[in-house]
Amino acid sequence: MKSISKKELSKRVKFKNVDLVEAYLQNNESVLFCSSHYGNYEWVCMAIGLNFSGKHYPIYKPLSSESFDHWFLTMRSKFGNNMVAMRQTMRAIQASKNTASMFTFGSDQAPAKEESIYWTNFLNQETSVQLGIEKIARKTNRPIFYLKINYLKRGYYEVDCVPICLHPNQTKEFEITEAHTRFLQEMIEEKPAYWLWSHRRWKYKPQNKLINFVESKGDVSASLA
Repeated sequence: MKSISKKELSKRVKFKNVDLVEAYLQNNESVLFCSSHYGNYEWVCMAIGLNFSGKHYPIYKPLSSESFDHWFLTMRSKFGNNMVAMRQTMRAIQASKNTASMFTFGSDQAPAKEESIYWTNFLNQETSVQLGIEKIARKTNRPIFYLKINYLKRGYYEVDCVPICLHPNQTKEFEITEAHTRFLQEMIEEKPAYWLWSHRRWKYKPQNKLINFVESKGDVSASLA
């Protein structure tokens, strides 16, 4: 990441279905990208600015070490990424509302304990899921594309921009969250080696005060944990 050039990165990370996303950007509309800790997600995030016309805003969680945080921000933003701390997401969306933009969310990022409100069955574990991308999508009606990373060979990747929700304002509550969670699970079950298994995905267990949503035969039902 520190030394790679635009030419080399463009050769190693290719995108599919760019036209589906560009149809919105060229019309001065914005989109949301759903991603995960899968494959070389850092390279993919860097390469977005080289393959699409809109401004790119990756959402990230600041590191506790200021030195390392600055080091990573410098690398991640070298090709035009406008990095946005999680707590500043709505402010950044409001500031860029009149320009074609792309906001990228890590859909498998574990929420903080106090924000672990929505729970579902993911890889046979009761798992809390962040609701950020769904809340923003339903509020702004921005279409959501999943960045499906496919490993081709050592150091080479193909990214398929898969539409998972083009009309968020027509969805029911938690429908989008379930959709991108199921999509990620299918990716992992298909090729499990490329997900970052060391990521602390299951930090917490459901608490009595929280609402626990469990997938059952494709539906989402609510019950107390």
